[in-house]
Amino acid sequence: MHLSTRAHRIQITHASHADLMATIGTHLTQTTGFRMATVNLDHLVKIEENPAFAIAYDAQDIVVADGRPITWAARLAGSDIELLPGSDLVVPLCRLAADKGRSIAMIGSTEAALCDAAAYLTAAVPGLKVAYSHAPPMGFDPNGGAAAEVLRSVETSGAGICFLALGAPKQEMLAARGAGLAPSVGFASIGAGLDFLGGHQRRAPAWVRALALEWLWRALSSPARMGPRYAKCLAILPGVLWRAWRRQ
Repeated sequence: MHLSTRAHRIQITHASHADLMATIGTHLTQTTGFRMATVNLDHLVKIEENPAFAIAYDAQDIVVADGRPITWAARLAGSDIELLPGSDLVVPLCRLAADKGRSIAMIGSTEAALCDAAAYLTAAVPGLKVAYSHAPPMGFDPNGGAAAEVLRSVETSGAGICFLALGAPKQEMLAARGAGLAPSVGFASIGAGLDFLGGHQRRAPAWVRALALEWLWRALSSPARMGPRYAKCLAILPGVLWRAWRRQ
């Protein structure tokens, strides 16, 4: 299923959790890398504004739907896809890695958040090993020399999956670069997923997410930062839905 902005087309590669896990399981078994992004309206806004982000998104091997508007657009286009937020995928992917005898890596957030996330995940997933973790300093450039060294370290660690918690567009750009510098590693861009696990950020309650109001929860929790972001998302939503309907 393709999702269209005014100038770009993003392909959602996996419509269900089962299909996603099967594909990543094969990568882990064969020790082949991949890049996974979770598309939402904010990403579509940034893709329109930032050509480098658009290029990085085109380099992703796996793209799943993160956000109700994405699933709504898919239905209008005649496709039924499952909502697969990055934050909900961390634990299942860790279980899959442990089942395949592979370790994980984590990049992003803060040292404290990564330490707490590692403690949560190793307690929740028996046998899981964290081979590498790194919290980059402020101003981290995914295209810089320090990023290259980080990617080489991840490759050397032997991790099967590296969770990127840098936020868009940095995490997707780093993942795209990892194709050349860490070819055996699967990169999963999951935003605040590790912060949620370690209790360093509070996620919207399940009932709020069920009502498709997580965006409102986040906007009200941090209006100065999130308000303008969601205003842009709401502005492009009618066009995204219209193009999806026309495609049907």
